[in-house]
Amino acid sequence: MQPHSQNWTQVTEFVMVGFAGVHEARLLFFTIFFTMYLFTLAENLAIILVVGLDHRLWRPMYFFLTHLSCLEIWYTSVTVPKMLAGFIGIDGGKNISYVGCLSQLFIFTFLGATECFLLAAMAYDRYVAICMPLHYGSLVSWGSCIRLAAACWLVGLLTPILPIYLMSQLIFCGSNIVDHFFCDASPLLALSCSDVTLKETVDFLVSLAVLLASSTVIAVSYGNIVWTLLHIRSAAERRKAFSTCAAHLMVVSLFYGTLFFMYVRTKVASSINFNKVVSVFYSIVTPMLNPLIYSLRNKEVKGALGRAFSLKSWKK
Repeated sequence: MQPHSQNWTQVTEFVMVGFAGVHEARLLFFTIFFTMYLFTLAENLAIILVVGLDHRLWRPMYFFLTHLSCLEIWYTSVTVPKMLAGFIGIDGGKNISYVGCLSQLFIFTFLGATECFLLAAMAYDRYVAICMPLHYGSLVSWGSCIRLAAACWLVGLLTPILPIYLMSQLIFCGSNIVDHFFCDASPLLALSCSDVTLKETVDFLVSLAVLLASSTVIAVSYGNIVWTLLHIRSAAERRKAFSTCAAHLMVVSLFYGTLFFMYVRTKVASSINFNKVVSVFYSIVTPMLNPLIYSLRNKEVKGALGRAFSLKSWKK
């Protein structure tokens, strides 16, 4: 980057600080995050493999689960490898080009929005299965599942277009030090020499629209599910029906809680370090926990995992 002068020079490269305060313990943090990343990859790949190989799981709920697992792999891979490179001091590990930074932000936003819509689609699937079981086959057919999943990915892809376009119109002429471990909107806006009011407003409205639209579908779906469960006389049937939703509810609570905190705000974050912790939670911890939640809370997935990785199955 050129020195700041009266004639502004556009920043062509950013330097991501990451977790600068843990410099002495950087190898420990590298080991922790690297292990979490490997776990995330292994767990989600296992879910994809098991659902693909076990015909008992060839149902809409697990069709959406494989999409979610694919998304989680890409979601973490957008940010974590670059962060790990910064921890161990690889040459240029903390540097990212201007175009690369905007590309990372685009892909991260696209995948985050898509996950919101996929979670909403999974909630709708559970609603139809529990509240309208006789119509499940017609309402949630394979054709409708494919169309619904495609719509989630498409709307997710369209979500970051306007925010990233507005970001590309901002001028970055001063410091190029991004106080974060990836190119998130808030620390980038803090570096801009331009008026960021419009950009902040659009980010707020887009984030609010995505979160409200998807969370409304989830809330309405589970509201109807709870109402239906209350009218089931058998306690055993109620527990069985709710057990199919428990894992999804836990995943939704983890993901949406952090997203609402981070993105449905109109001002640049005041506590950068706290935001980094929250970002670690939804971009690294949650993708690692999701497969565990689905496998531990779901007897069918646990059974399929046991069959897939048993010695007897491999001999066959």
